[in-house]
Amino acid sequence: MKYVSIDVETANKNRASICQIGIAVFKDHLIVDQYATYIDPEDYFDDFNISIHGITERTVSGAPTFDKITEKIYSYLDGMVAVCHTQFDKVSISQACACYDVRVPNCKWLDSARIARRTWPEVALRNYGLGNVCKIIGYQFKHHDALEDAKAAGQIVKAASEIAGLDIDGWLNRLKTPKNQA
Repeated sequence: MKYVSIDVETANKNRASICQIGIAVFKDHLIVDQYATYIDPEDYFDDFNISIHGITERTVSGAPTFDKITEKIYSYLDGMVAVCHTQFDKVSISQACACYDVRVPNCKWLDSARIARRTWPEVALRNYGLGNVCKIIGYQFKHHDALEDAKAAGQIVKAASEIAGLDIDGWLNRLKTPKNQA
């Protein structure tokens, strides 16, 4: 079983303003490869976003722009199942691709927040954020670092798969069904 977990941080409320990306490749629930880089979003940094992740204009000085790393992103995501926690990262990637007029990675997206909501009753309706779910599964990480968050989303899939006895295809199928039928 192989999947790729991805997370991004943004410079401001514009989801295309990606300033950091982290990717972790899981095979049989073990990390076998990883990639992270800062990205120059060619946009302003909002104080609110900086307060969350600590990334500033100075941090990304000299970093590549999104269009310069798309081939690297494609090499990880194309043909794979891409895990992200909520749809934020998927939307950000899509909007950044549109902003730079490049194609969106050809992958199937799997939301680890939806997996968590189906696995742990205490987060079925609320409190299914990455930090809270990781507390439940006992996984410690540095929140709001893109690579750390990507690894955490992958660990949620691992823990939920062990509990539910589902592989990635099983989760893709289960999330197509209404909650009350799963």
